Amino acid sequence: MSTPFQYQPDPRFDKLGADFADPVQSAGFPQTLLRYRNQRAAAEVGLGGLDDKDWVRHFGRFEALPDNQQHNLAMRYHGHQFRQYNPDLGDGRGFLFAQLRDDNNRLMDLGTKGSGTTPWSRGADGRLTLKGAVREVLAANMLEALGVPTSRAFSVIETGEALMRGDEPSPTRSAVLVRLSFSHIRFGSFQRLAMLGQKDNMALLLNHCLENYMPDVLALADAKRPAAFLAHVARASAHLAARWIAAGFVHGVLNTDNMNINGESFDYGPWRFLPHYEPGFTAAYFDYQGLYAFGRQGEAVSWNLARLGEALSLLAPVEDLQEAHKAFAQTYVHALPEAFLHRLGLAARTDEENQAFLRVILAALKDSQVSYEGFFFDWFCGDADRALTRPRLGAYQQPCFAAFREQLKTFEPVRPARLEHPYFARENPFSLIIEDVEGLWAPIAQNDDWGDFEAAMHQIEEAGGAYTLCPSST
Repeated sequence: MSTPFQYQPDPRFDKLGADFADPVQSAGFPQTLLRYRNQRAAAEVGLGGLDDKDWVRHFGRFEALPDNQQHNLAMRYHGHQFRQYNPDLGDGRGFLFAQLRDDNNRLMDLGTKGSGTTPWSRGADGRLTLKGAVREVLAANMLEALGVPTSRAFSVIETGEALMRGDEPSPTRSAVLVRLSFSHIRFGSFQRLAMLGQKDNMALLLNHCLENYMPDVLALADAKRPAAFLAHVARASAHLAARWIAAGFVHGVLNTDNMNINGESFDYGPWRFLPHYEPGFTAAYFDYQGLYAFGRQGEAVSWNLARLGEALSLLAPVEDLQEAHKAFAQTYVHALPEAFLHRLGLAARTDEENQAFLRVILAALKDSQVSYEGFFFDWFCGDADRALTRPRLGAYQQPCFAAFREQLKTFEPVRPARLEHPYFARENPFSLIIEDVEGLWAPIAQNDDWGDFEAAMHQIEEAGGAYTLCPSST
């Protein structure tokens, strides 16, 4: 039996000093009822051995972890929200609680959502609804199962307060969420420093990012670092955007304060999964112009990267940063078909063949309006015999799928033994379209019945194992 990974505290962000965050107290909640703990993620950062009492003490009452950050830090940042610059931002209902190493020696953050007011709350209550916490758990786990770089929902504790919200039946239940993330440093963290003209602090933050997350860029000469950093972020963000599209995921609020430097998806508010292919599908009811629609997410990420480049012009020539920004488009054009092939369990071929196959896939999805998640489930590893026995057979017999079925023959499966996993014996995959999400929430809201939610978490875990592991490894 392998030795459990040991807890390795490594607080780094607090060393930047008082210009980057504000020390804050967590709210004193009337109740701390543990609703969800991510045991797998906890084990990866050496906290799997905590009993429930200590878990609540740290992640509900926010007593500092041993040898870690002694003060909760509400991080400062600005950002473009729906392309309007807002200097009145920052962590308004969360804070950085701790930093520690994972079992791959990566520096990881434990950050909160719904932990109370901060100097950046702008008159809001600093709280999170229980439904919002449940939705974040579902989104993060589903995206992880589908191979999307994402933060992890680490803990949810119900806090016993009644909240008033305009978009939920109120009063509604409250919770505090903890997420495990590969950095909470946002594009907006740099934008704030640029707006304030703080060149020295900008250089300090940049070098902090390079030292802790991008040592290959740190090895470059000082003058080359800002553009190389932007190119690194652009490539990571391109892979993220491509994986969103292949997963049929709509983030909903792709503001610059909701994007981090490591190309990791986080902060799940009005997200949606597609029921079927629809480029104009939006997640946020207030996205009246479709700015962050499903098919425009690549455009939105590129626009945000341009704003990061503008901020970095405090340190580097604009021409160098504009050249670095091109890394997004150069990466995305290859990453998108590769993301679809990854979801289908197929090996990539030449760029030309991959691009042609993607065009055929999208045309078939558009014309047939077949279930988006069902399509990838049915055709995983290119098994036509299996796909043509699924409930969506009628869609696959339409003329629009003829070209897809023909081109599919030229692509080789990757680890086709994965099809032996019990998950693929089902008629239908697990899905999280909005009706499914509301169906999981209803018994919690009505009867405090968590059975359906717990069953859904088990199915998501099963799906992740089926897509990513060989049967012999499960």
